[in-house]
Parts: sequence; structure tokens; C-alpha cells
Amino acid sequence: MAKDAPGMRGQRSRNESGQLRDTRNDKYVGTLEEQYGRDFGVRSDMHVGTLLEQRGMESVKQLIESNIGRKGRGGKR
Repeated sequence: MAKDAPGMRGQRSRNESGQLRDTRNDKYVGTLEEQYGRDFGVRSDMHVGTLLEQRGMESVKQLIESNIGRKGRGGKR
């Protein structure tokens, strides 16, 4: 696997066009909460796809960029 651009952590999985792969919808919410230091206010064993559907979002990027679950900002729900 090729090394990523400077500033990117570790080695990432890429699709055939070279774009970074999207997060799978069957990944657990608890994994994202740990990675990003967030608390989305749902069970940690919920699938990310289910949370995105409930929140009306299309991607993990939208979820992470939102205020949902940010600690200390009152954006828990």
C-alpha cells in the first residue's frame, strides 16, 4: 500500500481511483466515538448506517463535521 500525503496519519485504504474509501455503514458507532472523542448519545453497538439514517445524513463526514456529540458544546442530540 502506498504512503499517504504528508499530514495524513498512517496508511489508508483506497479504492481503485485512488480516493480514500468511505467508512462502512456496518462499523460500530462506538468505534467512531473513540476515534473522534464524541458521544452521539446512542448505544455503542449501533451501526453507523443506522445512526446516519436516523439523523438524516448521508456520510460519516457530515456526522463528524456536525455538532452532534461534541463534548462540552451541548450538541449531544
